[in-house]
Amino acid sequence: MANRNLRFKTAIYEQFARIGKAVSNPSRLELLDLLCQGPRTVEAVAKEANLGLANTSQHLKVLRAARLVEAEKAGLYVTYRLADEQVCAFLRSLRTLAERRLAEIREITGSFLESRAGLQPVDREQLLAKVRDGAVTVLDVRPREEYRAGHLEGALSVPLRELERRLSELPPGREIAAYCRGPYCVLAVEAVEMLRARGFAAYRLEEGVQDWHARGFPVVAGDER
Repeated sequence: MANRNLRFKTAIYEQFARIGKAVSNPSRLELLDLLCQGPRTVEAVAKEANLGLANTSQHLKVLRAARLVEAEKAGLYVTYRLADEQVCAFLRSLRTLAERRLAEIREITGSFLESRAGLQPVDREQLLAKVRDGAVTVLDVRPREEYRAGHLEGALSVPLRELERRLSELPPGREIAAYCRGPYCVLAVEAVEMLRARGFAAYRLEEGVQDWHARGFPVVAGDER
């Protein structure tokens, strides 16, 4: 009986370890983070992660073997998506735990933001309150397909690569809050720098769509109305 119990316990923890092994690589964590934004082809996710196509395919196969992602082939292209919404929740919990336990994360983030002109910290809750009240213009600067998969209610889709040529569309004299994929996504950092250089009162919203959803705030899918 004791040996049977031991085999059971060992077998269960071996299965738990499959998840740990799959997410033990920083590139695979980034790929999961990107897929939290919405389904992507291998080519698209490789481009966003700045990884080679073959390398990306191998990482995705590892994640698929651990049942964290699923794949669907249509013609020549393979599209990957998360196997379950809990994968995003797990990734967010992992990030929160790391932020609480690893001082290195605060040091790396602080050093990065200090080197970016005009990105001093703002009152996070106050900015969130303005966003919820519609007191600021909210820009989603992620690629458009990510916006369609899910975005903050009322946000405008202005991908970073389009921002400069679309500045005339932004209401003058109104504060702007730009967001992307979360606190470690640099798209919003670059957007705020560009906006401030053009005279806009712009701020970075650290929260991404998954953080917003976790707070119980409305997230919608589809194109802007």
